[in-house]
Amino acid sequence: MLIIPAIDIKDGRCVRLFQGEMDKETIYYESPLEAAKYWVEQGAEMLHVVDLNGAVEGRPVHKQEVTAICLGFGVPVELGGGLRSLEAIEEALALGVERVVLGTAAYEDPDFLRAVCQKFPGKIVVGIDAREGRVAIKGWKEDTSMDAADLAKQCEEDGASRIIYTDISRDGTSLGVNIEETQRLARSLKIPVIASGGVASLDDIRRLKALENDGVEGVIIGRALYSGAFTLREAVEVGK
Repeated sequence: MLIIPAIDIKDGRCVRLFQGEMDKETIYYESPLEAAKYWVEQGAEMLHVVDLNGAVEGRPVHKQEVTAICLGFGVPVELGGGLRSLEAIEEALALGVERVVLGTAAYEDPDFLRAVCQKFPGKIVVGIDAREGRVAIKGWKEDTSMDAADLAKQCEEDGASRIIYTDISRDGTSLGVNIEETQRLARSLKIPVIASGGVASLDDIRRLKALENDGVEGVIIGRALYSGAFTLREAVEVGK
């Protein structure tokens, strides 16, 4: 199971938010590059980078930082946040990003999702963020009535390479992963699912690893790593 540290960038710094609230942040590194360097030294095989300002503004904001991370450490980077146009996706991939994560755009414009999946096969991941099983969009500011599993199936049909599933109510809270919803989603799909949100202990990773046969291929971890609940090396060992 792939263990993926999260690097969330807000106002040029590496932060973690509480349940996605932009005004409830904890700053962990003044520079996202410091965070990337640290996680790679600890054994990260991939980095999950989110441009938080980009997610809110609807366009990429931290291109300089993303480029530096892509070029500096020799591990693949997946990038999300504000990628809502063909130009933004092309630019992100040109910066050196391995794959891009679409959220709002995938929900609002299935035709756009189909087009970019055809143009960049294997490079498009859909991030589905849900509150009580319902999809939330626009940096988690807007709730919709759509069931997360229904959107996931639609995105699979449209050509998404994988789904990142985040339970917003757990994100940044260290309350534990929503295993039941993650499993439900993974079982409904043929493409892989990456879990995100709420990892509190190594037991959460063990519980997710038990879902590998259901299609859960990895987990994105933020606050638990930054707060020292366990080390990345320990998490990678459990993942293996």
